[in-house]
Amino acid sequence: MAFEGLTEKLSAAFAKLRGKGRLSEADIKDAMREIRLALLEADVSYKVVKDFVKTVSERAVGAEVLESLTPAQMIVKIVNEEMTALMGGGAAKLNMASKPPTVVMLVGLQGAGKTTNGAKLAGYFRKQNGKRPLLVACDVYRPAAIQQLEVVGKQLEIPVFQMGQVNPVDIAKAAIEHARAHGNDMVFLDTAGRLHVDEELMDELRNIKAAVEPNEILLVVDAMIGQDAVNAAVAFDEALDIDGVMLTKLDGDARGGAALSIKATTGKPIKFAGTGEKLDNVEVFHPDRMASRILGMGDVLSLVEKAQQNFDAKRAAELQTKLKQNKFTLTDFYEQLSQVKNMGSLSDIAGMLPGMSGKNLGDLTVDEKAMAQTEAIILSMTPEERENPSLLNSSRKKRIAAGSGTQVVDVNRLLKQFDMMQQLTKQFSGAAKKKGRGMMGLFGGGGRRRGGFPF
Repeated sequence: MAFEGLTEKLSAAFAKLRGKGRLSEADIKDAMREIRLALLEADVSYKVVKDFVKTVSERAVGAEVLESLTPAQMIVKIVNEEMTALMGGGAAKLNMASKPPTVVMLVGLQGAGKTTNGAKLAGYFRKQNGKRPLLVACDVYRPAAIQQLEVVGKQLEIPVFQMGQVNPVDIAKAAIEHARAHGNDMVFLDTAGRLHVDEELMDELRNIKAAVEPNEILLVVDAMIGQDAVNAAVAFDEALDIDGVMLTKLDGDARGGAALSIKATTGKPIKFAGTGEKLDNVEVFHPDRMASRILGMGDVLSLVEKAQQNFDAKRAAELQTKLKQNKFTLTDFYEQLSQVKNMGSLSDIAGMLPGMSGKNLGDLTVDEKAMAQTEAIILSMTPEERENPSLLNSSRKKRIAAGSGTQVVDVNRLLKQFDMMQQLTKQFSGAAKKKGRGMMGLFGGGGRRRGGFPF
């Protein structure tokens, strides 16, 4: 989970403060020392940590905090505000052209994920903004780079422009003319990278920039390389004057140093974050929401947005009616599993809930392996069996277990859990109707340890 280590250490520091009725300057000094160590261990730049702690300390020793009835809460509030400011304050948007097409030039080191994440961005703008993007293969050096872009473009049903192994400047210019002729209002240039910053790479990128005058130069960096990501951002900014940054693999970075250092070091905002391997795992980077997530305060707004993007409201209403009428089937349950999976990692989803980050998940730790097993068992059933589980005799259960790579005992466990859910639904349908509880509230939520479904 992103920032897990930092979240745990900061939460521990705040917990010590909450145990005191009033705070002395010595208490605040001790807390700042722990915050400083937590940030340094998270691979945040030393200068950024030094300035951050100084700013927080100056605010924290003021009368506003020392005379407050809830000083610990005031310090959390100050850290939250300063962390939000550190990462840019508010969400930053792409620079859009007044007259289409908007040209986005993607730059970065080899291995940062430019090709895949450029496609993710194109898919995002098509889905969320109704744009008609064009992907352009300007990386003519890396083996199979063009083929990779064509594969992800096909998966997202986004056209790809390529001219083979010719001058990248000529490709970029021709692609923009192609976009104008074919009604593409956004152009994403997938440029070449290197394993390290060198002058030859920068010269080529400068030539492309001069030739097409992109509206946005977006640096794609791997969050998991920590301070090297910050160093790369500084180098590319000095050479190209980038407009913003996209952090990839943020879901795999338990430290988070890059996210907390880039804006303060380069002055350029993080605009997007890649949060998983799937081609729709991309989101706008909101500094205020990220700060709340880091401090264990959750990110309910992002959770709601994910749900709105992945859940079909009309279908959800139909399923709720079926639940109330006790007509909910395993087919319906499978649909719900699929929609939950589309929201991304279950651990990350849980981390968006206040107080549910890191080790605080406790008994609510989600079991993604169990969820995959449940899905495999349901998919191994025939449509008739999903609609009417009473058909499942011993021979059918053996066939389903063999087809899903599980044991008959696993099939029986799922059927028992499903039967229990139907019985509970029948008993509490009236209460659910009054409270307007959604599907997720009826699926337990206690995890495997409490005998419920795997989330």
